[in-house]
Amino acid sequence: MSETQIRIDLVDDANAGELLTLRRAAFVTEAQQYGDPNIPPLTQTLHELREDLARDDVTTIGAWEGHRLVGSVRVEIEGQKATLGRLAVAPDQQGHGIGTQLMWAVLPYLPDETKEIWVFTGKDSLQNLALYQRQGYEEQYDKSAGDLTFTYLRRILGEAQARSAH
Repeated sequence: MSETQIRIDLVDDANAGELLTLRRAAFVTEAQQYGDPNIPPLTQTLHELREDLARDDVTTIGAWEGHRLVGSVRVEIEGQKATLGRLAVAPDQQGHGIGTQLMWAVLPYLPDETKEIWVFTGKDSLQNLALYQRQGYEEQYDKSAGDLTFTYLRRILGEAQARSAH
């Protein structure tokens, strides 16, 4: 990690444009890997992103280096399940632990009744799969969406893990 301190905080509507730029930059490599420039993180409009940020069941957390947004993750809550998505780290900051920090930073934002966290990524995204597995996520199943196949992974929260985050 660089010597500059990373600050983790909620992303709000005022940061929507910067978040959209970050996601597009971070997901270009994924799109290139799959030969598909139309993956959702690259086609989402600013209006759609703002609608997503306003949802009550979605929390978006960002990592800032100074005033620059260098990472983000989206958390959707559905009952006792949280689903992480759109984990994005600026290309020049990848490999410095920001994604890992963000994955742990979601814990304090989860409702007390959350029992499990799910993540998904492209089946061929070996670096992403390895990151999730290092954090205790286990592969559950694959699901096709058009030409892409996603791998879904789950992590069961223990009582101590979920509560220590509060």
